Amino acid sequence: MNFYDVFSLAFRTVRNNRLRTGLTVAIIAFGIMALIGIITAIKAMNQKFSESFSTMGANAFTVRFKERNIRFGGGGGDVKLSKKTNRKEKKSNLGKKIDKKEAELFVNTYHFPAITSISIFGNRNAIASYEEKKTSPNLTLMGGDENYLLLNGFTMAAGRNINHAEVESGANVCMLGYDVAKKLFGEERIETAPNATIRVNNIPYRVLGVMASRGASMGFSRDNVIITSYTNMDRVFPSSNSYVMAVMTNDIRQVNIAMGEAEAVFRPIRKLTTTEENNFVLERSDSVAETAMNSLGFLTISATVIGFITLIGAAIGLMNIMLVSVSERTKEVGLVKAIGGKSKMVRRQFLLEAIIISVMGALFGIVLGVIVGNLFSLVLNTGFVVPWDWVFMGILICSLVGLVAGLYPALKAGRLNPIEALRYE
Repeated sequence: MNFYDVFSLAFRTVRNNRLRTGLTVAIIAFGIMALIGIITAIKAMNQKFSESFSTMGANAFTVRFKERNIRFGGGGGDVKLSKKTNRKEKKSNLGKKIDKKEAELFVNTYHFPAITSISIFGNRNAIASYEEKKTSPNLTLMGGDENYLLLNGFTMAAGRNINHAEVESGANVCMLGYDVAKKLFGEERIETAPNATIRVNNIPYRVLGVMASRGASMGFSRDNVIITSYTNMDRVFPSSNSYVMAVMTNDIRQVNIAMGEAEAVFRPIRKLTTTEENNFVLERSDSVAETAMNSLGFLTISATVIGFITLIGAAIGLMNIMLVSVSERTKEVGLVKAIGGKSKMVRRQFLLEAIIISVMGALFGIVLGVIVGNLFSLVLNTGFVVPWDWVFMGILICSLVGLVAGLYPALKAGRLNPIEALRYE
């Protein structure tokens, strides 16, 4: 008998024992579904992180305050020790957040050929109202300048961006996120929002424009925001938050040079000596997404462990079923050997049966896993994700599981004595 004949015989045997095959396939399928499903969900989360944190592009970075974690001193807390020297350093130099004056001085002093922007976070409990309509008290209030939209991936759906004169004057003007405009004006009347006067926490603001929708990120809307100038934020809604400077270069190859010059410019502004550590951090826009995605690595490990534990259980179950099959078909094996079948052919048939069952389980598990994982991607509002590397790996693993699980039963069947097998009851 050639390989095709042996395969046909093995497949026919698997098909005729539907209950036994179905139970074994289900066990393997659930193991693969857990593995592929979690991997698919993780890939969807990675995709969302990339969309959420890399809006500025790979050729941009931010300069933000970094609070020191290692502190020394008594109850007054006026001094701390440098990590490089043991001399005392003024806390005013190292623990002070970036203020408006420092941010503006950085932008005016930084002469590298790049686009710069200043921004500050206001709060997340603002309320906007227009005529009889009012939003929930969960609006995000941000302050920026004329370059803030460009460096943060916003585009305009209606109206215009804030200009430099309005930033300088700190005028009561703002731009609305898409969800805010839809709530106050209605989706069909968003074009009428520019030049309208709304109230933000009962303070009148003239609407300059409406930003295009950016969707949700990790379950939170990115369109539930109002942006005004950072000067207006400082005048009307003063806060203790630190200012953030963003820089976008013309070429990705210039980013490292631009970051080096930004550090050299900002250290004197922060009044840091040559021995003092930076109390600010320069962060590339794509590094945040990379860090967040790396933190998901333990989930991949957990998914792999869960999947392999289930597959080990499936392999044991498959081996038991194949051993039972050998016992049930002892007389059949004896008959095959009596009419000239070789032990090699018998071993090959039982091995193929185990591999067929495992691969069937893998295919069902992959389909279920991709479906379950993409249900999570629907929640995150990302595209359809298929982890092709793990799909092929799942098929390979299940083939090996079938090979290992069927090896001992196949060897046992191949060693059966045809005379004793024919007399078996």
